[in-house]
Amino acid sequence: MNSSRSPYRSAAPWLAIAPALLLLVFFVWPLAGIVARGASGAAFATLFANPAIAPVLWFTVWQALASTLLTLVVALPVTHILARYHFAGRRLLLALVSTAFVLPTVVVGAAFLALLPPAWHRTVWAIIAAHVYFNSAVVVRVVGSRWEQLHPHMADAARTLGASPLRILRTITLPLLRSALGAAGAVVFLFSFTSYGVVRVLGGPARSTIETEIYLRAVQLDDLGGATALSVLQLVGLGLLLWWWLRSAAARQSPPGTIFTQVRRPRSAAAFAAVYGIGTLAAAGVLAPLLAMLLRSLRVGGTLNTTGWRAAFTPGLQSVLPAPFAAVLTSLQFALATSVCATLLGLAAASAIAYGSRRLVLFEAFVMLPLAASAVTLGLGMLITFDEAPLDLRGAWIIMPLAHSLIALPLVVRMLLPVVRAVPQGAREAAAVLGAAPWQVWFSIDRPLVARAALAAAAFAFAVSLGEFGASSFLTRRTTETLPVAISRLLARPGDLVQAQGYVLATLLVLLTVSAIAAVDGLRPDRLAI
Repeated sequence: MNSSRSPYRSAAPWLAIAPALLLLVFFVWPLAGIVARGASGAAFATLFANPAIAPVLWFTVWQALASTLLTLVVALPVTHILARYHFAGRRLLLALVSTAFVLPTVVVGAAFLALLPPAWHRTVWAIIAAHVYFNSAVVVRVVGSRWEQLHPHMADAARTLGASPLRILRTITLPLLRSALGAAGAVVFLFSFTSYGVVRVLGGPARSTIETEIYLRAVQLDDLGGATALSVLQLVGLGLLLWWWLRSAAARQSPPGTIFTQVRRPRSAAAFAAVYGIGTLAAAGVLAPLLAMLLRSLRVGGTLNTTGWRAAFTPGLQSVLPAPFAAVLTSLQFALATSVCATLLGLAAASAIAYGSRRLVLFEAFVMLPLAASAVTLGLGMLITFDEAPLDLRGAWIIMPLAHSLIALPLVVRMLLPVVRAVPQGAREAAAVLGAAPWQVWFSIDRPLVARAALAAAAFAFAVSLGEFGASSFLTRRTTETLPVAISRLLARPGDLVQAQGYVLATLLVLLTVSAIAAVDGLRPDRLAI
């Protein structure tokens, strides 16, 4: 959109004020506090003098590398059949694989805790398996979109000349997919490197990454100096990864002249067997952990019953712990507040960027800053910043929705910005010619077209808040415990009934998250007529 013709250009700077204040006060200030505390030479000297730190750093890196490599190996066959073949159940399989990615990480950890044998609990293999489950959708989406564009004539010609399928894959397909594989691998590594919920549930004290070590030192060991130094170290690492990502963005573009988006049905018996065999295994792999989690919620005392569900929903039935269902109500309240806050601020930010001059391009980068820090670092920063005057918010209810809104804000802006920019300028000009004031133009032209995207963004922010675990681990209180925190606490305690309640809450969180994401999908602009 040409902002010089926009009737709202004068309003753009005002629209940017509220999102900018939120970021300055609740993101930049806390992170500056972490850097001020942890960036000193003494803090780093003390940190690295601790013999327990080096194994944590090494484990964080190598498990992320192992998770990345194994995710690529496991996801490529699924990517192949989804990108190259049209078959019954293709859309359902793609939806199942995508669902695994949108699940909260604490749910994925709980699902694998229920699925894997006890000998695998608290092992690195459990963590890597959960990472593969969670991140396979990244490979399917990123690599699959490129694989669909490869014309099959090269592989057909090589096959005619006698090349085996393995040789075709090695000499033709993989070289053409190199840039997409690198992009997907970088994203998977980043997610595995900053994994918190999966490691917290499946790893235990002996399998600690930087993320869980920050929590351990800040909350349990009362070592804020070590926690802030680790946070600074992680910020530097994430900054370098994002810098490399931006530098290599051009190399990840699809080469020209290779576009081909027509998928075909399996022609031979071998292809038919491979497609449906891989598809069946992939669907079973997605559903098995979730079904195991559901069954575990129904197993107390060695038999299937509803004792765990009744205990979770009945206050006072389990006297050792507060009623777990209270966490459901708390999370719903936080998620509703987050969806309203993040959507209003995201709409204001997206409008400021779309309506304003080119100078506001810096504001667009500023709004994306929360993507460069982990939720654990954000939670620690807010914990140490807002524990005294002038803003003592540690016990305030509002601090949790504010943290969740910061995490959701960049994603909401990314959802809304293309829609705001796509509003026809000609329709605005016609309304203005008829005598409508700028606010009347927006209300009659922009609002109906943006409202659907705003509802989808609100549902997405709702889902983000429901599953947020990193910042919530620092900011939660026993009276305001969220679902992911309650799940982690219950699963860490012994006893069939207590753990069954944890699986009950994890099952409810799956249902709530999938419902919110389904609402997002149903509200997409291409699903609704204008």
